[in-house]
Amino acid sequence: MPTSTVALGGNAFLTTLPAGAVEYISDAGLGSWTNANTICSTYFRMASAGSVNVGLNAYLEGSTASTTKVIINGKTFTVRLAGTTPKTFPVGTVNVAAPGYVKVDLQGVSKNGGYFGDVSGLSVTTASALAFADDSLNFRWSRRGPSVHMRYTVPANTEYFYNEVTVPVGQDPIGSYFMVNGFSAGYSGIQVKEGERWVLFSVWDAENGDKTTLVSKGAGVVDNTFGGEGTGGQTYLVFPWVAGNTYKFITRVRPDGTGSTLYSAWFFAPESNVWRYIATWKRPSTNTYQSGVLSFLENFDESRGYIGRRVRYGNQWARNLNGTWSEITTGTFTGDDTANNAQRMDYAGGLENGKFYLRNGGFFADYVALNQDFTRPATGIRPMVNVGTLPTS
Repeated sequence: MPTSTVALGGNAFLTTLPAGAVEYISDAGLGSWTNANTICSTYFRMASAGSVNVGLNAYLEGSTASTTKVIINGKTFTVRLAGTTPKTFPVGTVNVAAPGYVKVDLQGVSKNGGYFGDVSGLSVTTASALAFADDSLNFRWSRRGPSVHMRYTVPANTEYFYNEVTVPVGQDPIGSYFMVNGFSAGYSGIQVKEGERWVLFSVWDAENGDKTTLVSKGAGVVDNTFGGEGTGGQTYLVFPWVAGNTYKFITRVRPDGTGSTLYSAWFFAPESNVWRYIATWKRPSTNTYQSGVLSFLENFDESRGYIGRRVRYGNQWARNLNGTWSEITTGTFTGDDTANNAQRMDYAGGLENGKFYLRNGGFFADYVALNQDFTRPATGIRPMVNVGTLPTS
């Protein structure tokens, strides 16, 4: 049977890290393994049921002998490490009952020096086809997990796009970005930061490098330099949005008549029952209405890439220059390179309770194939908003 090396650098996480622990995951694997209460979890996916044999690719430095505990899908093995030369230490064999991810936990038991060992990867032998992160140049992205999108086609000359977002209770871990209204030059949505929550609105610089500038922003909105997909403008409102509630977004995109395009965003929270103005950005060397309209789900904290998250988007509408609203009921489910290249296969999207949904992270088994269309039931409920009276300060 073939043997594969599953590198910890792209497939492992510190799923238990006690206060004061110093362990870390780098491209080289698990380092500074000193705390017996730390748990390092590594994941790989089997395409079919069957037996799998696992070994640890490791060596010792700072100790001459150590005892470790290895748990494979709940079955516990004891492995003793010795020697400063990297080699494969046998762990054991388990039977996997169904296709899906296998979880391998490492935990230190005893050592006669400073470290339990340095582990670079798992040696995995099985007849099943395997999927795991094997692109070492992109381990950071594979640990973040797959980003997934729902793409919408809007009528020509669409100026306003309206969307609603609901994050189910318990599906909002730190590092989540539930992007609601995206377009070809930026996006708006809600994020979970460490210690606070944001309503975010960003517009990138023009493709020729001309700088996007802030025209105005709403009360309490912070603006700063954006350093993501491209330099540009970022604004955010610190707002304690709540999982389980439904929030509404409107974005407006229209040429200013002088060779630039203006991008504006508004946010509606049921807690306050009013539309809040986020900002307007001016993007030079651009002449467009709404294009590239989409929603997406991502994790931006690679240390939390093993945690699952989920979101629903409902009641999408587009408004053209003539003031006509059109309901958008079809979405195309797509993914980023991490998903398309099978570095991670814990992603899903489609229809749920009459809305589009996206899911990623958590190493679940039942992924949904990318690049397919879904059509939700029409609501017929046009947005109850007069865009002419939306606040602009």
